[in-house]
Amino acid sequence: MMQFIRPRKDADYRQELHGYLIFNSRAACLMTIVLVLAGLGLDYIFYPRFAPDFFVLRIAACVLIGLVLVSYRGDWGRKHIKALTYFWICIPQAMVSWMIFKTDGEKSIYFVGLTFVLSGMAFFLPISCVEALFFGTLTLVAYCAACVWREGGIQDFHAFWGNALFMLFYATIGIALAVYNERWRWMSFQLRKEIEQKNTALQQTNQALAQIKGHMMQQEKMAALGTLAAGLLHEVNNPVNYSLMAINMSLMDPLVLKSADLQESLGDAKEGMRRVQSIVSDLKTFAYQQPGDTSSSRIFLFEKALQSALRLTGFELKGIAVPVDLPMDTHVRGDEPALIGVLINLLGNAALALHKAARAAPRIEVRAVHLGERLEVTVRDNGTGIQPDHLARVFEPFFTTRDVGKGLGLGLSVSYAIVQRHGGSLRVSSEPGAWTEFAFDLGLAHKNV
Repeated sequence: MMQFIRPRKDADYRQELHGYLIFNSRAACLMTIVLVLAGLGLDYIFYPRFAPDFFVLRIAACVLIGLVLVSYRGDWGRKHIKALTYFWICIPQAMVSWMIFKTDGEKSIYFVGLTFVLSGMAFFLPISCVEALFFGTLTLVAYCAACVWREGGIQDFHAFWGNALFMLFYATIGIALAVYNERWRWMSFQLRKEIEQKNTALQQTNQALAQIKGHMMQQEKMAALGTLAAGLLHEVNNPVNYSLMAINMSLMDPLVLKSADLQESLGDAKEGMRRVQSIVSDLKTFAYQQPGDTSSSRIFLFEKALQSALRLTGFELKGIAVPVDLPMDTHVRGDEPALIGVLINLLGNAALALHKAARAAPRIEVRAVHLGERLEVTVRDNGTGIQPDHLARVFEPFFTTRDVGKGLGLGLSVSYAIVQRHGGSLRVSSEPGAWTEFAFDLGLAHKNV
């Protein structure tokens, strides 16, 4: 069972109560103005000779309450909401007490108006039991003063004590309601706060599950690529080797040596076979990689991994200039296949942005520099850029700006997790319509581990 704690000790609750008081005080102000003006009918029915004076009094009370209501629109009124609420509550009390004083005292019908004030405070305003006790006592004192100080004083003590007891009942009910409402508001606030915390935890769990799903999909893709690569090693390597041997033997033939055209054709065929060999060699990286094997301490040459990624994205990069600026030593530690996958993703996204932008001189710059014991890698394109409202979400799982069926939005989130697994961070900066730059860092091979 939820334990009841005094609400005033909770800063968040006080802030919520402040907003609740502003809303309810506005509504109570409007309702009070309507009831005060509606009371003009009672004046003309019960006390017609006082009606003109009471009309002026009621209008003045409505104006004062209206000014308080208007003040709630400004910062000053919101800041002093509690004091202003206390002030305007006293206005109808003072007005009704003066009417009792001017009319029949304890026999005046206007004592009912004081009970309206007590019930209205208890039902509509978020006041504490102490405040309810204070206003209940103030109302009784105002009624007693109006009856005692009028000309002739109290003339019917039975009516006086009966009315006073009646208002005491209302004051007691108001105090009980204040206690109940205060407890209910606090428990409601605690329950809502608990639900918000559980929603936050659920969102975090969903994000973790989405990342796990992304990792699993990435591992499945790697495994499938490994199976494909292993098959290619057996099915393609041997025919390629035979073809290269045949081409080399043909190039030594006397007839070929006499024909420049044949030499050029066989040279092109040899270059094509070597390219097939390179692609198969790049795929070989994934061939025997076990799913879930991080290999984070393995040393490899980043330059070689980059060249593999460039070859594997060669089709997407057609017609795009890709200048590469690397330092002399690019030996790093990490999971080479996974990082090739990161580079493929970044290069593929950059190529897609450049195709959308339709630049006259499409360009992807790949640079790497040594920063302490880390290798800082940047991939920058002059494509469409990323909109500011999308920039903070690019690493979210399943977030994508591509058309339906063109991507799941997992590439960057998986890449982010891979870089993070290597002790680095994947970052993005962009200028919409001009450029986008992704950067990540890897540990150098000579770093102490």
